[in-house]
Amino acid sequence: MDISGTARHRRTVELRLLAFALLLVLAAMVLVDLSQPSLPVWHGWTLALVFASLCGAAHVAIRRWAPLADPVLLPGVAVLNGLGLTMIHRLDFAYALAAQQEGSPAPAPDAPRQLLWTAVSVALFAAVVALVHDHRKLSRYTYLAGLLGLVLLVLPGLLPASLSEVNGAKLWLRLGPLSIQPVELSKILVIVFAAGFLVAKRHLFTSAGKQVLGMELPRARDLGPLLVMWLASVCVVTFEKELGAALLFFGVALAMIYIATERVSWVLAGLCLFVVGCVAAYTMFTHIQQRVSTWLDPVGTYDQPGGGYQVSQSLFGLGTGGLTGTGLGQGRPDLVPFAGTDFISGAFGEELGFTGLAAIVVLYLLLTTRGLRAALAARDNFGKLLAGGLSFSLALQVFVVVGGVTALIPLAGMTLPWLSYGGSSLLTNYLALALLLRVSDAGAAVDHRTRAAAPAPLAEAATVLVGRLPQGPDVT
Repeated sequence: MDISGTARHRRTVELRLLAFALLLVLAAMVLVDLSQPSLPVWHGWTLALVFASLCGAAHVAIRRWAPLADPVLLPGVAVLNGLGLTMIHRLDFAYALAAQQEGSPAPAPDAPRQLLWTAVSVALFAAVVALVHDHRKLSRYTYLAGLLGLVLLVLPGLLPASLSEVNGAKLWLRLGPLSIQPVELSKILVIVFAAGFLVAKRHLFTSAGKQVLGMELPRARDLGPLLVMWLASVCVVTFEKELGAALLFFGVALAMIYIATERVSWVLAGLCLFVVGCVAAYTMFTHIQQRVSTWLDPVGTYDQPGGGYQVSQSLFGLGTGGLTGTGLGQGRPDLVPFAGTDFISGAFGEELGFTGLAAIVVLYLLLTTRGLRAALAARDNFGKLLAGGLSFSLALQVFVVVGGVTALIPLAGMTLPWLSYGGSSLLTNYLALALLLRVSDAGAAVDHRTRAAAPAPLAEAATVLVGRLPQGPDVT
């Protein structure tokens, strides 16, 4: 199959998967509308149709500017974004009903605002796919991306609590009526920096060190980059009171170093630094001790300020949902604070049960594996590290968020990519999707050119009839 035929085939597969995803979202929206009383909120089918048009625009952008990109990534993201929009719409009903029962005016619905942020995110997605023709050009801005990423990472911790603190964590930046999480954008910038730095300075990480138990440990003078990321993570824990973001950034940096070097010694060194930092932070800061005590016994700190009320309510909802859930629109996810943002996985666990929540996690794993597949197919080291870092950050963020909601690890004030309510999260994750698709498209294009230039196998070679050589004394 030639390159144009492959492009048409991939985009056809993407379109069919996207149509199935949008039908799933429309059915979920209709189920929510049918299970709720008539209240002053948007109709689900209206939200679903507008969302379908946005997904169609994203598909057209990929068909035009990245025709060889992975056909599974966009439909998978569409399912997550659409289900998240459905749950936010369902919570709008719950909040409007609670306001009606109290005799107070209904709050402004969040679903239309989430849809608006989706439109802005899709526009940014299309712009990146159209303008970034070669992902390798991002390596020119390695150090600029690293500087901006670190600034955005530590900025909320340096601002007054009135401008940055929500629910005890200083991760926000309030700009008038808008509130954004700079840590979301800094995640992408730090990954770009790490990919460019590891390509340029790979010799620092592959230099031989001392042999201990059959492993080559890194030299002390080569630990500088890892120490910088460790110190940045400690600053996040210290000033922003957030364990999840620190774990995310340090874990992604460590994973990218391992991808670049394939040395377990770097992983062990990083884990030792992380354990030392966690123990020191627990000893020095009371808010870390409170997070850990809440994690160990959320019900025991149920009534304490900043205690286990949220986690306990989420666990009660998960227990109510059981294996198959109460059904969309039939539960009470509104009893959990921040049900549309940090605890949206608990809301799905209540109404779709363990089965539905497991399906969502499996979908995240599918997107992660497709991103890693794009990393393996990339023919340049920068593209491999960029796609690998973005994919691992997705998996680690899902683990941190879902693990906190289910009390597997201490609670993190982060959101699930594409699923939770939030403009900055949507913008950043659609930007990550655009970069993954760009790397995937470039890898597929190089693969096609390589196969086209390679000689045909002997079994597939054309047969040529050669006439009998002339006989005579002059023939040698």
